[in-house]
Parts: sequence; C-alpha cells; structure tokens
Amino acid sequence: MALRIRRRRGGNGSLHGIARVDRKTKDLLLRLRPGEVAVIDHKDLDLVSAEGLVERGARAVVNASSSITGRYPNAGPMVLARAGIPLLDCVGEDLLERITEGERIRIDGNTLYRDDGELIGNGLRLEGQELEHLVSAATAEIPGEIERFVQNTMEYLSNERALILEGAGLPDLDTTIEGRHVLVVVRGPDYRRDLQTLRAYISDLRPILIAVDGAADAMLEEGLRPDLIVGDMDSISTHALTCGAEIVVHAYPDGHAPGLERVDGLGLPAKILRSAGTSEDIALLLAYENQADLIVAVGTHDNLAEFLDKGRAGMASTFLVRLKVGPKLVDAKGVNRLYRTQVRRSDLIMLVVAALVAWLVVVAISDPIQLWFKDIWLGLKGLVHDLKHLF
Repeated sequence: MALRIRRRRGGNGSLHGIARVDRKTKDLLLRLRPGEVAVIDHKDLDLVSAEGLVERGARAVVNASSSITGRYPNAGPMVLARAGIPLLDCVGEDLLERITEGERIRIDGNTLYRDDGELIGNGLRLEGQELEHLVSAATAEIPGEIERFVQNTMEYLSNERALILEGAGLPDLDTTIEGRHVLVVVRGPDYRRDLQTLRAYISDLRPILIAVDGAADAMLEEGLRPDLIVGDMDSISTHALTCGAEIVVHAYPDGHAPGLERVDGLGLPAKILRSAGTSEDIALLLAYENQADLIVAVGTHDNLAEFLDKGRAGMASTFLVRLKVGPKLVDAKGVNRLYRTQVRRSDLIMLVVAALVAWLVVVAISDPIQLWFKDIWLGLKGLVHDLKHLF
C-alpha cells in the first residue's frame, strides 16, 4: 500500500500554533480555526473527524491516544497524511490536563513543548512508512472484526427487535411524511458536496428534510431548513436548534439524553426516543414507518469499514435498519463524484458560433428577414445621399 503524502515545509521539524483542546473531536471542530493545533483524545481516528480537521484548516493534530490501534484499518490518519497535516500520536492519557485551551505550543519532531520551551510530552509522528506499516497490520485484523460485528448484530436484534421490526416506541410526528420523498442527511464522508449536488432534486420535488444532529447546520448553510432534526443534540448549534424544525431527541436505553437539558433550556418542544442504535437509524425508521414514498440518504454509513469507523457497538443497528428500509432507500452518498457539471470555455465559444451560424442561415433563407434587411440598407443609403447634398 503506497500512500501519497504531501509534506508541509519543514518536514519533520518544528512548528508552532495555538492549541484547541477537547476530548470530543466533533466539539473541537466547532472552535478550531485555520492554523491552530487540534489537541484530541481519539482512539482510531475516523474518516469524518479527519476530514473535518482538514476542512477547518488544522496546522497539526496532537492525539493523546492511538490514532490507529490496529483493530481495523481506519482511514483518519491517512486523510491527515495526504493533506500534509502532521500527526503526533500517543502523547499520553493526561495530555489534555497538561495543555490549556488557547496557549501556544510547539511540536519538534516527536516531542511537544510549550512555546516557552517547557516539555509537555513525547509521542510518535505518524507518517510515511510507519503509517503504512500500521495500516497493513490492521488490515490483517478485519476477519476478527467481522466476526465480532456479526455477533453484535445478533445481540442487538434480540434486544431491540420490536423497534427494528415493528417500529415500536417511535414517537408520533407532527410532520406529515406519508406519500412524500424524504431526504435524510448525516454527517458522513463528502456529505456537504453531495447535498449541494442534490439542490435541483430538492428544488423540484421538495422532499421532507431530516437532519441528523449537526447535519442541520450544513443544511442551513445551504439555504435549506430541515423539517425534522434527530439526534442527541450535543453537536448542533443553537441557531439550528431554533430554526423551527420538529425535534426528536435520541436518548440512551436508560433514558439519559446528553442534549435534552439544552433543548429544554431553550424552551423547545421535543419528543424522546430511547435506543441503543444510532441517530441515523432512528431517522431512517421514522421516514419508513411514517410511510415515506422514497428515502434518499446522504452521508449515511453503508459498508463494514464505515460501521467500524463509527466505533460503537450500536452500528449493528444500522446494518439491520438498512435491510429493512432497503426497498425504499436510495443512497445518494458520493453522488457528487458520479456527475459534475463543468462548463469549459471552448464549449461556450462553440455555443456562440453555432448560434451565429444558425442566425445567418435563418437570414439567408427567410424572405421577410431579407426584405427587412434590404429596407434597412436602402434607408441607410438614402441617409448618406441626403447628408452628401446637405454638406
């Protein structure tokens, strides 16, 4: 496996930056600014988080944990490497307690310092052959992960059979879905570009728009107001929460919902659903059980690598839910790579030339237009003749 890694100037040398610190990478992304250093505690850095770090312009990433544990070949570290973002790995469990949000830090090789030279800790720069070796070793673990995934799927089906097979426990919605197309948007790979590609579909068919948690912010940025927001509401802006959408809060099986207090504090009405699965599963089930005519999914998880990348046992529910809603489900993930409209300059020139030729042909064969031009020509000749006599 050969990685095409774009190195930043300075190679494996020293770099400085302001630290943004958070145990939840998705929360850190809300504060991270271009040129700052992301300090995280994220085992098996996933694809979506890494793409977010690239999109936000991280100068470097420092991880307290192992960005690739070897459990499976997660794509996050490779995304950072290809973007030329240095990754200092395995700096230590107490790293986040040793760094203050907003302070300047310096990475020098495998060592992390404060800007005044005080040592913070040591780690491992993941790049080049070292990263290739870790990815190759993790690939060999896939069979064992598949076996564990199958076992988890059977356990989940046993525990939440009523919800998956019968839709038991789903709340009654105020939003009318029956007979309509439904667009479900999840923060998955390339979901923003896919959403932009679907603008014509949304404009023409006006589907019900369901946002899963923070995807609501992306929809609003595209000028689209979600009809329904589903999630634990811990990674969504207040602006999105108060946009007027119906809210379904996803709670853990014990009833605890991390974002419910926040929703209540804003005085927003909300429905609650307990489930060990993921919020995207609930969104798909709500659309299906409310008799959606068609479900179009953007950014959802649809393969084993992405199930493992999500990093939670409840991903087994996504596999089962997709089996159930499959007859009505259209996956629009990656649709931006299927067809991209590009207008070339040569195409525009050819279009203008073709229009001009067509106009000349019409003039040549049309008697009324020929007579019109003759009248104009004779008028001009008469005007010139009069002007000659006048002067």
